[in-house]
Amino acid sequence: MPGKAPRRDDGVGNGPRISDGADGFVPDGYAANDRPGLGARLVATKLLSAIVDARTSADGLLDAAGGHPGFRALEGRDQGLVKAIILSALRFRGTISRALDACLDRPLPPNAAALKHILHVGATQILFLDVPDSAAVDLAVAAANVDSRSRRFAGMINAVLRRLSREKDALREVATATENMPDWLAARMVAAYGPERTEAIARAHLTPAPLDLTVKRDPAGWAGKLGGVALPNGTVRLGSFDGPVTALEGFAEGEWWVQDAAAALPAQLFGDLTGKRVADLCAAPGGKTAQLIAAGGAVTALDINANRMKRLKANLARLSLEAETVVGDIAAFEPAEPFDAILLDAPCSSTGTIRRHPDVPYTKDAEEIAKLAGVQARLLGEAVRLLAPGGRLVFSNCSLDPAEGEAIVAALLTDRSDIVRDPVQPGELPGMEFALTPEGDLRTTPDMMGGAADAPATGGLDGFYAARLKRI
Repeated sequence: MPGKAPRRDDGVGNGPRISDGADGFVPDGYAANDRPGLGARLVATKLLSAIVDARTSADGLLDAAGGHPGFRALEGRDQGLVKAIILSALRFRGTISRALDACLDRPLPPNAAALKHILHVGATQILFLDVPDSAAVDLAVAAANVDSRSRRFAGMINAVLRRLSREKDALREVATATENMPDWLAARMVAAYGPERTEAIARAHLTPAPLDLTVKRDPAGWAGKLGGVALPNGTVRLGSFDGPVTALEGFAEGEWWVQDAAAALPAQLFGDLTGKRVADLCAAPGGKTAQLIAAGGAVTALDINANRMKRLKANLARLSLEAETVVGDIAAFEPAEPFDAILLDAPCSSTGTIRRHPDVPYTKDAEEIAKLAGVQARLLGEAVRLLAPGGRLVFSNCSLDPAEGEAIVAALLTDRSDIVRDPVQPGELPGMEFALTPEGDLRTTPDMMGGAADAPATGGLDGFYAARLKRI
């Protein structure tokens, strides 16, 4: 079962003191460690609310160094449980909602958001985590009793979760994977891919993504050393991996970097870059920058965010790779001469990375996609300005939505007679020809390479789009 957490008879362990009485969630003066494991459940409930109600990124909340204060105050094992609860609660949100509805005598009050989050945290443990049902139920009731908004529902929470525990074998079966997509996302995916393909994509989303590495050299050798497999594009795939990547052989020596196999494809569309001036726009955190340098290019990496650029520099330093770095907006970037090759991996909705980031469907929406598509069109226009005649430009992003990919390129080709598509040929991606569209663009989806159906630990790809263009 995905998202397993270590089983503990005490319900996970002692939580820290959490005082967050400003919003009524935990009253001032309440010591969460009065009940073993309650602190972790209170934090999980609060973070689930922040993601679903306030559309806050899970990555930021769950960061051990700079995340939510309540999360940072937890012990390491409780942080692990909170992460497991949050990721599974988001990944299976539709199935969990359906299971809870089956155990309710009447619908929840429409304004009872806090109650719903307490139920979801409890149900997630019962249905999808290896936590004792009794601990999940009792601590959900305890969480309700310290929340002024939900205290009067404590008896109902107890009854609903106990019934869920009795009937969980039938209720946790996923009716359709698409039930775990919010309606806005399911509608857009069906419009783009049809119902059957959408179901396959949604099923792939239910399984966490494997760990992929891009290596400087000798993929087969590194696959052997690390116990993985070498994919056709040279990516080394390790399957499911829970430990720190910094402990793996070759990390300290800068022999590889973490990068999904699909994310590694756009930079590979340039081929040999020896002797060419190359720009990586929107470059941080630098995985594609490293690829372009390794391909022989003299690379200028540009990013508008200074903090992200610091991360890029640190990554390149570990890898012993060098690039010129520029912090600034593409619109204000005036290089001494145009570039022979440009990679624009544009900011997007990230719907192609839902396997890794199951909060994305709840922090983005159709309006956000339309806004981001406008940004991408502007950035692509600026990138063309920087391209030398005869030069190649690869436009890419990790969105599954054609509005952020195919439509952007189609509009550019209509508006600019000096830009043409440079179709990718099947022989350029041996073993991964399935990712090419009839037009010669690249389009990957999570159900490819086995997805979750055939190889849950090692299958699938992030959703990516890339088009190769040429200035004539």
